[in-house]
Amino acid sequence: MILTDEDTHVLREAAPEAEALGRLAPAQLKLIERHDWFRLLAPRSLGGAQLPLPQAVRLEEAIAEADGSCGWVVTLCAGAGWFAAFLPPTLAREVVATPGMCLAGSGAATGVAEREGDGWRIAGRWAHATGAPHASHFTFAAVLHEGGQPLRDASGAPSVRAFIVPAAGVQVLPTWAAIGLRASASHAFEIRDLVVPDIHAFDIAPATATQPGALYRFPFDALACVTLAANLGGMARGFLRLATPLVLERPVGPSRQPLGARLQVRAQLQSSAQQLEGARGRCLELLDAAWNQVERDGGRIDEKPLRDAALAWARTAREAVDGVYPLCGLAAADPRTDLNRAWRDLHTATQHAMLL
Repeated sequence: MILTDEDTHVLREAAPEAEALGRLAPAQLKLIERHDWFRLLAPRSLGGAQLPLPQAVRLEEAIAEADGSCGWVVTLCAGAGWFAAFLPPTLAREVVATPGMCLAGSGAATGVAEREGDGWRIAGRWAHATGAPHASHFTFAAVLHEGGQPLRDASGAPSVRAFIVPAAGVQVLPTWAAIGLRASASHAFEIRDLVVPDIHAFDIAPATATQPGALYRFPFDALACVTLAANLGGMARGFLRLATPLVLERPVGPSRQPLGARLQVRAQLQSSAQQLEGARGRCLELLDAAWNQVERDGGRIDEKPLRDAALAWARTAREAVDGVYPLCGLAAADPRTDLNRAWRDLHTATQHAMLL
């Protein structure tokens, strides 16, 4: 599965409209539906694509390069679709078969699930759910309670589980006002006194997967880090694609000589691009090796090298962009330009907690 030139054109052309709308544009949603990107990581046996992770990461990077908001929504919503492999099969099949399936949500345990009979009574508020206006279901973490008291795990910490509920039981709160990723519509959401059966609670760990395949044996934290880093890498590529010709041709000084005539300017452009591609290559090489190991023997991998490489890719993306931004002139500071939107999108994405 690759991003075609036609797909790229559609995403880029619709990006200003999406930003103005504060959510993905109709043309982008139509493209997502045609390619079924929200089911990118959902199990094949349930109707998903179950794309090998290295392929999914490269696709998400390409989408983010075309438009940061669309890349962010596809990545986080498809990532939530990965959770279908950890649900009871009957519920998972129902979720994945939902017309317009799109899972939004939050991993922050800012809600409470009170034991009620064979189910749970849920209440809480979660700060950010990317793609909230498009969601058919919401996933979230909640602290478990029974008899009004928090349940404890073996270490004595509060017990937390993930839940999934239909969007009809959720109130989306229009809170998203960041400078970038405006079309990601990463709004807050609230649940008030919703009772769900126990099958709507699930755990995310290779041992709890209800579907086969290397994709669902891959450690979640490593998967999340590398997909987020790919988005920042894609956004940085998009910024440099727009910035490079602008910088090279920008006339400055009394002579109005283009900046590209200056050796140090060309060196900065080359250095930023090379450093970005180097960090990308190192991360993808480790991802490919980790994926092959999980596919081959199903055993655990050493997550740390891959997570470190993903964080380095994300950090290098920011540094590459910030190294070139001062050379761009006021066009880079104009919020009406594609270049400024790319800059804002990347710097907003860097604030995700998993990229600290």
